Amino acid sequence: MIFLTRMDKQEMYINPDHIVSIEETPDTVIALFNGHHFIVKERASTIISRIMAYRAKIIRRSGGHGRKKYLERQKTSLFRSSTLNRDISCPENCSVHERSPLLSRDF
Repeated sequence: MIFLTRMDKQEMYINPDHIVSIEETPDTVIALFNGHHFIVKERASTIISRIMAYRAKIIRRSGGHGRKKYLERQKTSLFRSSTLNRDISCPENCSVHERSPLLSRDF
């Protein structure tokens, strides 16, 4: 929801998904898909920037593009514990698989 102010200084929130058009005549008129029209004080550029911020916030919260930090922290600790517990120097009698940087399941 985005915050807007009507011409009579009444504050309201509008769902930006319901906006059909924004016209900027001397006053800014917002038309919704259900036929309602609202005259607001904010300029069209301000409303559009609020809509973009609203949608960016939704994408950020959905986690569509990023990883969850708590999962990454857990994976990092598992990786550290497995690498720190392993003896790095491999003697001559190690098998080929133990000296290989790739595991056999990677092939």
